[in-house]
Amino acid sequence: MGKSNLLIELYSNLSTTGALTFSSKALVKKMVTQVDLKDANLIVELGGGDGSITQGIINQMGPQTKLLVFEINSSFCEEMRKQFDNPNVQIINDSADQIENYLNGEKVDFILSSLPFSFISKEITDSILSQSRSVLNQGGAFIQICYSYLLKNLFKKYFPEVNVSFTLKNLPPAFVMVCQS
Repeated sequence: MGKSNLLIELYSNLSTTGALTFSSKALVKKMVTQVDLKDANLIVELGGGDGSITQGIINQMGPQTKLLVFEINSSFCEEMRKQFDNPNVQIINDSADQIENYLNGEKVDFILSSLPFSFISKEITDSILSQSRSVLNQGGAFIQICYSYLLKNLFKKYFPEVNVSFTLKNLPPAFVMVCQS
């Protein structure tokens, strides 16, 4: 599936993708450089989409790092499985609110998310963020890209520390929120 077909898939599912375009290289770089991924044992990505952020994570993670990528769109999953034929990368075609079911009790060093929380029900949002907080290692971080600064208040309900940065080099411009407990 080419980029144009991926864009058609993106626009056909705006309620689940919540994006007008895929993440820019500048946004991906800002997101993956917020923490040091090289020494991580386990990283989770929520909302793999076209694999832009996935590629950024893979470029920054160490050779021992395992990456689980959650994506509910089966077409995106199929493309990512082709793109990331890597034994350390597992593409999971399931909702992010099922994260605990795939960890087998393991703790996660970092969770990177592009989920459109503005479009997700309160119950599912609560499940995703509660599970994310509970599965993070001490010193771990939940890193979220979003298009509204007001979402900081949502993340503060689950994480006591939320640091925000911003990039204009994305359409639309975006915030990166680093949440720690």
